[in-house]
Amino acid sequence: MNATASGDADEPLDDEDPEHQPGLRIVTLRGEEVAGRLDRALADKLPELSRARVQALMSQGMVSRDGAPMRDLSVKAQAGDYTILIPAPTAAEPVAENIPLVVLFEDEHLIVVDKPAGMAAHPAPGNESGTLVNALLHHCGESLSGVGGVARPGIVHRLDKDTSGVLVAAKNDVAHRGLSTLFAAHDIDRAYVAFTRGAPSPVRGVIEGRIGRSPHDRKKMALLKSGGREAITGYRVERTFGPAGRPLAARVSCRLETGRTHQIRVHLASKGAPCLGDPVYGSGQPSAAVRGAMEQAGLHRQALHAAILGFRHPVTGETLSFESPLPADLAALEALLSAL
Repeated sequence: MNATASGDADEPLDDEDPEHQPGLRIVTLRGEEVAGRLDRALADKLPELSRARVQALMSQGMVSRDGAPMRDLSVKAQAGDYTILIPAPTAAEPVAENIPLVVLFEDEHLIVVDKPAGMAAHPAPGNESGTLVNALLHHCGESLSGVGGVARPGIVHRLDKDTSGVLVAAKNDVAHRGLSTLFAAHDIDRAYVAFTRGAPSPVRGVIEGRIGRSPHDRKKMALLKSGGREAITGYRVERTFGPAGRPLAARVSCRLETGRTHQIRVHLASKGAPCLGDPVYGSGQPSAAVRGAMEQAGLHRQALHAAILGFRHPVTGETLSFESPLPADLAALEALLSAL
């Protein structure tokens, strides 16, 4: 097996929303930084924290200056050192929910499912129910691995909520550790299908660039000149739609040598060919014809699908490979684009 891939948000299970990463921050405000309110000044200095998050921490007495809590949200910033304490989040124990699953493989050690778009992998703020974990707890009972913690039992890797496709979960700790080792070593065969605005050029290549939190928008990832983590995506344009010399859209196969958060979406956007329907990285409008195809197909998410997952079974050693066909919205989109 080629040591090729983890997935779009597969590898880093340690990259939770930085607003909720526990720890102590010390921020120094200088004279030129104290023209307005304290909450805004602190948020400007800590791009990983939104202004609303800073306000919530102030209300909880977690922001202080010279040992005095700064609870007044209207207080003006003053020069000096501020201490911000972000408490560890209290993980709510997810409950089993009778949510249908498309099971591609299951034994006593692991389960492979075809995750639909719109389902988050595990509970998180804003997605406390209806997740894959809730469904797995109902399907597997108490057998899921506890290595992932109370909020995400069995979860070894993730797909973005609105990315569909193949995902594996561990049913015991031995399988969990074995799968985690495979992902860390990139000894996983993983292929995605993306439908893009226009087409990346050249038609085949490798995109490299360090990916980390955008310094301008904490909710986005970005290519960084320094910092972040190395990210490598191999891609191939499988077909284009529209005029041959200036395609309106393309079907692109992506294989990953690393698995950073939003890696495929960031890398394709960096080539000027973002995933169709991507609400975060899809800057610029597709052509009217492509927009019409998207609307008719009922595409309401990024056009990205985890099509292939292959790995060596962490307990039995058996070589396993699974393929997921395009879901209805992407299959319809491809058919409509073919008529352009």
